[in-house]
Amino acid sequence: MLFTDRLEAGRRLGARLEYLRGQDVVVLGLPRGGVPVAAAVAEALDAPLDVCLVRKLGVPDQPELGMGAIGEDGVRVINQEVLRHTGVGQADLDRVEAHERGVLEQRAARYRGAHAPVGIAGRTVAVVDDGVATGSTARVACRIARARGAARIVLAVPVAPRDFAPRLGADADELVCLDTPLDFFAIGQFYGDFTQVGDEEVTALLRQAARRQERFGTGPEDREAEVAAGAVRLRGRLTLPSGASGIVVFAHGSGSGRHSPRNRFVAEGLNRAGLGTLLFDLLTEAEERDRSNVFDIALLAGRLAGATGWLREEPDTEGLAIGYFGASTGAAAALWAAAEVSARPAAVVSRGGRPDLAGARLPEVTAPTLLIVGGADPQVLGLNREAQARLQCENRLEVVPGATHLFEEPGTLERVTELARDWFTDHMAPAHV
Repeated sequence: MLFTDRLEAGRRLGARLEYLRGQDVVVLGLPRGGVPVAAAVAEALDAPLDVCLVRKLGVPDQPELGMGAIGEDGVRVINQEVLRHTGVGQADLDRVEAHERGVLEQRAARYRGAHAPVGIAGRTVAVVDDGVATGSTARVACRIARARGAARIVLAVPVAPRDFAPRLGADADELVCLDTPLDFFAIGQFYGDFTQVGDEEVTALLRQAARRQERFGTGPEDREAEVAAGAVRLRGRLTLPSGASGIVVFAHGSGSGRHSPRNRFVAEGLNRAGLGTLLFDLLTEAEERDRSNVFDIALLAGRLAGATGWLREEPDTEGLAIGYFGASTGAAAALWAAAEVSARPAAVVSRGGRPDLAGARLPEVTAPTLLIVGGADPQVLGLNREAQARLQCENRLEVVPGATHLFEEPGTLERVTELARDWFTDHMAPAHV
């Protein structure tokens, strides 16, 4: 199979991926050659486009031969077989990686400027390149998408070697390729025009895709926030969709914070349902160094109640119904705070939580409470059943089959997001404020 150029290959690939149209999809193109292909795919699927920044680590004397690849968020893949065959030592590998990290940072500034990457948590991500050779850069791109909370990863390319699936292992959930010829030597042999793609073309394609998406709106307001909770100021991230019906405050578990990928995953699902979210650190950096603070439920609950008061005084969130989403020990803090008359949350959801640690406060909770526990987390399930028996408010216990404590199994965190979304939207109407 021969492709006229990358855009034509992208249109044909987009037609193959038509089954994704209408789903919550983001298309990520690998620079530079993958971006024109990805742009055509994104247009075909009517989906947002972003660039997934990766760099091949070329063998010093053979730069076209990849001995690995690096990407954003510190992701790194090394091809040990290539290292063995070429005899590249650690010093040379480190030197090449340091250089490519510098190029990666320059490209990020050039392509995105001050804009953050497109949010992909909880969404299907189509990782697109103009072809796969060794597979190192594709694997890095998939791992970046996974680290950022993608619910499902589809790696899609026009051409690849016949054995490309084993090379990629389990880094992608699905592989789509238009042609896997036996006589594969290089990606360029399958293109009539394989001209190098410049930074200007990449930037122009990203801007065109952004303008195309503008007709769907600018998306939710998303900003860093300094949350006042008593005498301390805590770092947070406030996201407010247009016309938000309420806002959910996240109480993180022990050792976690506002960057928790699982809570970010759930938060983005709530944002798509029209709910605002506040993810913030319950402790200052100095307090986190004392591990006893992580399990001080009264302290954490006080911070949560303080954040609630702060939200009720902020011009953007004043008058919105407020809900609590707690994970692990954060669930105990959420229920402890919910028992305070001054807090009055409209609803509470616990994910893999320890509501039992709220102790005597449980009968005082009036907010409708949903307890979500993994079916393969028997100890925590038992503790939740004991805690549920002490609740006197409207409540429900949902068991997610096959899920362990962190809900890392495929589909389990998506189920948590669905349950939380439905609970909050049902109980955060204005009548519940």
